[in-house]
Amino acid sequence: MSIVPKKQHLLQACLAITIIATPAASTSPPTPQPQPLPPPIGEPVTIPGPEGPLAGSYVDAGKGAPVAIIIPGSGPTDRNGNSPMGVKANSYALLAQALQSNGVSTLRIDKRGMFGSKAALSNANAVTMSDYSHDVRGWMKWAQQKTGASCTWLIGHSEGGLVALWSSGGNMGRPRSGCGLVLLATPGRPLGIILREQLAANPANAPLLGAANGAISALEAGETVDIATLPPALASLFNPEVQPFLRDLMRFDPAEPLRYRRDPVMVVSGGRDLQVTAKDRDAFAANRSVLAGMPQRCIVTFEAMNHILKDVPADDRAANLASYANPALPLTPDLAPTVAQFIKTNGSRMGDECQR
Repeated sequence: MSIVPKKQHLLQACLAITIIATPAASTSPPTPQPQPLPPPIGEPVTIPGPEGPLAGSYVDAGKGAPVAIIIPGSGPTDRNGNSPMGVKANSYALLAQALQSNGVSTLRIDKRGMFGSKAALSNANAVTMSDYSHDVRGWMKWAQQKTGASCTWLIGHSEGGLVALWSSGGNMGRPRSGCGLVLLATPGRPLGIILREQLAANPANAPLLGAANGAISALEAGETVDIATLPPALASLFNPEVQPFLRDLMRFDPAEPLRYRRDPVMVVSGGRDLQVTAKDRDAFAANRSVLAGMPQRCIVTFEAMNHILKDVPADDRAANLASYANPALPLTPDLAPTVAQFIKTNGSRMGDECQR
């Protein structure tokens, strides 16, 4: 892939597409043929959105079970972890089922303007991180009213982890709410750093780097980028409609707020993640709490896990990418039990379980 489609955020470009060269220069393998998806799971639920209802699916693990909201990743990713861009891994639905078996209720949500929440916003690109966090806080209120829980956990995947951090007060000193966070394959560094790295990693992008880096610097400074001044290959990457959202992310350092949080946080990374690397995990690990008496953050790495939370063979990029279209491939086996244990023990120290 070389061009970011409409309604795809730049974070999706940065995390899911590692080159932006022209199609002729692209060496990405063909998109695997998606397999049929299983029937949806969970009770369909809605809450009011800005222009219409926001939609989700609730999976009940029984009376008294803790409840967690699963926040989807970047771009057009639905509540089940699937995307019209060829991703049919069904990861969030599988995670909800596995967490239910391990005693945790879940609420999976569609982002405003997309899928079941399409009526909530006429233009899905016209969003900011504050918009997404407002929606998440609405879902937190619903979940607590539904279950009687005193608080709600947030499980964010990829960009969803950034939304979880933002929603729970990890930005600009806003008040925190919720039980704690589980960050799955979440970027731990500012978006500008990651995007520059990924652009530079492919030699085919060399002719575009000057313009691309200039656009990134402008967005980091809070400026608007005129795409008419950019090479055509960059125009959709810096889509004007998503620039407000992008400016939010450019000024947000995901790891830094962990130094001052008082709630439990688990960071989960995959050793075979092609999109979020060990550098991001290490950024979270380096920003441990400086508050007296606070536990250290739980950092867990599953060495065989990829970005969509499934085990794949080592050094086999084709198999890794093929897993994105395979809903029958199970989740990484210990993922859900480890997350559930962290949640049910309220984020207390887990000994070796926190040092995988």
